[in-house]
Amino acid sequence: MHGHEILILCGIIVAGFACQYVAWRVRLPAILFLLVAGLLAGPALGWVDADALFGDLLIPIVSITVALILFEGSLTLKFSELGGHGRVVRNLVTLGVLVTWVAAGLAAHFVLGWDVYLSALFGAIVTVSGPTVVVPLLRSVRPKHSVGSVLKWESILIDPLGAILGLLVFEFVVASQAAEGIRQVVETLVVMVIAGGATGALGGYLFGLALRRRKVPDFLREFGAVAAVLAVFAAAEAVRGESGLLAVTVMGIVIANMRDVEVEDVVGFKESLTLMLVGGLFILLAARLNIDALMSIGVGAVTVILLLQVIAGPLRAMLSSIGSSLNYRERLFLGWVFPRGIVAAAISALFSLRLEANGFENADKLVPLVFAVIIGTVVIQSLSTRTVARLLGVSEPEPTGVLIVGGNSLAIAIGKAISDAGLRVVVADTAWESIRKARMLGLSAWYGSAVSGYADTRLDLTGLGNLLAISRRAGINELACVRYAREFGRDHVFTLADAATERHEKHKVSGEQIGRVLFDGDIQLRDLMVEIARGAEFRTTTLSEEFGLDAFEKMNPGAKMVFAIDPDDRIHFPVSDAPLEPQAGWSV
Repeated sequence: MHGHEILILCGIIVAGFACQYVAWRVRLPAILFLLVAGLLAGPALGWVDADALFGDLLIPIVSITVALILFEGSLTLKFSELGGHGRVVRNLVTLGVLVTWVAAGLAAHFVLGWDVYLSALFGAIVTVSGPTVVVPLLRSVRPKHSVGSVLKWESILIDPLGAILGLLVFEFVVASQAAEGIRQVVETLVVMVIAGGATGALGGYLFGLALRRRKVPDFLREFGAVAAVLAVFAAAEAVRGESGLLAVTVMGIVIANMRDVEVEDVVGFKESLTLMLVGGLFILLAARLNIDALMSIGVGAVTVILLLQVIAGPLRAMLSSIGSSLNYRERLFLGWVFPRGIVAAAISALFSLRLEANGFENADKLVPLVFAVIIGTVVIQSLSTRTVARLLGVSEPEPTGVLIVGGNSLAIAIGKAISDAGLRVVVADTAWESIRKARMLGLSAWYGSAVSGYADTRLDLTGLGNLLAISRRAGINELACVRYAREFGRDHVFTLADAATERHEKHKVSGEQIGRVLFDGDIQLRDLMVEIARGAEFRTTTLSEEFGLDAFEKMNPGAKMVFAIDPDDRIHFPVSDAPLEPQAGWSV
């Protein structure tokens, strides 16, 4: 390979990392920066020519990358969760998808003059949102929990459902091209669906069985997941062309819904391989964007974006929330927030490549329109959502809840006491037994690592404004403090001293980043855990003018004040730089 090609490939990977890093810093969806980088590298500056670089390998490379993206997204679709997050979420991912599909298809057909097939395919593609674009918006805006949780779960569940719709419509379009008569079209489509569905279901069951029985060692699980996905994809394509993407989507859904198979065991590759592939893929796809095709639909594209934002979005939210407890302001906010993301871009690019290869009319305009919708919705909503939330009155006041990292007996006891005092609490831990105990006490609990990339899009931080890192593993506490200092602010990140925090300096994270240490380090994590083991309990008392802190301490000479809550529901912990001085009306 020549030095120029090496430079381009390495530059794409480095640019992908840089775009995702900047997105993380400014809390905006990474796809926005990736597409802009691709537009600069391709049409604007002419540095990257994807077709010349990869030639005939471009479609297979894009297909494999999209297969991995769809598999990762389908792992989030658990049928138990469709009804477990309320009727509104269920309606949004069923009725709402139908409304968006029809509205977007009609817009493309009447505004741009596209035929019914391509319009229907475009409509199906833009039904997909995704947590990678929605969650950054929610964390920036912090809407009320009633709407924030609905939007989060809709984005998670709609990814695979919308992708399946897009795949089915695409296969119908391909079948319509290759067949003569409606009967032959239906027969071709049925064969594709059966081939993809059966191959994916069988592959998913076998790999899930291997995970359940621990046939794959821990260090090979992520690699094994990638290998299994590619094997199923290739097998389905060999059985029936165009069925591979459906197969890997079905495979992920089967694994996600198998009992005693933890999805977290196989999603780790997303944090390394898939991140790199996504970064490179979208820079490449944007680099090959046809500016002339984009300009030819310029005014029409703007019209379609506005119709989706102003009419389709609110209509989908209003119809999906009929009979719910949401007021009209919350429903309008639901309708406003629906940015398009990674899955829409990926499948549109692949579908366009395959349709162009088959000589389908206007296929070269599909990607420009989808990319325009992605950029338009992300930019519009990133700039306006905070203002819209404030005007509609759905912004959450200062978040007061607590994220507790650690599921030991102390963490659960503190979490229960804080929850009983009226604040939102989420306990995060990687031990299932700890999560089970927390949930049995009525606490919200998240099974997984709070510092993983998976947590970035799955962990619901709505209503949370503080971190209490009290895991037995000091390294996890340090990482959590570093990670959530950006989220909550350094003044709202707390931890307990531990023997491990007294390690030699070369083994420590910078002290400025560890977090504010409770009790100035005089009381350590192990001390309180010993007290809990001996039967110590947390009790909450509200102070008054007649019964102040002095009276409380005299009545309870051995008590340790672990936290206090002021009349504004703000929680305070005893730290050296802010001594606790509870007044009347405070709960201690």
